[in-house]
Amino acid sequence: PTRPITIVVPFTPGGSTDILARLLASKLEAALGVGIVVESRPGAGGGIASGAVANARPDGQTLLLGHIGTLAVNPSLYARLSYDPLRSFAQLGLIATVHNVFVVHPSLPARSIAEVIALARARPGGLDYGTGGVGSAAHIAMAAFEVAAGVKLQHVPYRGTGPAVSDLLGGRLQVTMTGAPALLQHVAAGRLIALGVSGKARLPAAPDVPTIAEAALPGFDASQWYGLVAPAGTPEAITTRLAAETAAAMEA
Repeated sequence: PTRPITIVVPFTPGGSTDILARLLASKLEAALGVGIVVESRPGAGGGIASGAVANARPDGQTLLLGHIGTLAVNPSLYARLSYDPLRSFAQLGLIATVHNVFVVHPSLPARSIAEVIALARARPGGLDYGTGGVGSAAHIAMAAFEVAAGVKLQHVPYRGTGPAVSDLLGGRLQVTMTGAPALLQHVAAGRLIALGVSGKARLPAAPDVPTIAEAALPGFDASQWYGLVAPAGTPEAITTRLAAETAAAMEA
């Protein structure tokens, strides 16, 4: 590349997608020798950004950091999409698999997943949770939790994880479950309380937080993944270079 590359993030700043994109951009800048701009284009569960990148010039200058929602689930949620996850993109690499963390605001009288479930059963629809939007990874994880626990919570969709976490910190929401990168700093500061991890194993960064499976719902697993893609039709020489540099960056 001879000019700056844009990595488009389909949600607002402050969420796990944005955090991962900025970490990746800093490593790719050094490897490729050009500037990399991280641009947020929220809306439609990531569909606006995904459609824009799918229709961008296939020259390797515009990339998308997608995730399980935008690249796998959205076709089952939206009747019309301006892109096809399988046909509209050239895959450049898996960026990360991220466990979600189930957190509550300190004002909620629950200090375990079992206590949250009990509260939710006593007050169907009475607990509000925020996500980065319909079809976001957090929405998918929380919907899976509702099914597994047999409870009904009230979904409040935002245009990104950042605003949702902000309202949770302010006490306008009671719970959420989203990617660890967006939450652990607040847990460490005591502003949120972590009750469970969505994956099969505990997080090394939070070893005292049990998995949701061991805490209350055996077999529960609702992690999320992120992938870097380019518009379909991007020349193979470009995608091969970008894929190699992305893989090297993730191993560095």
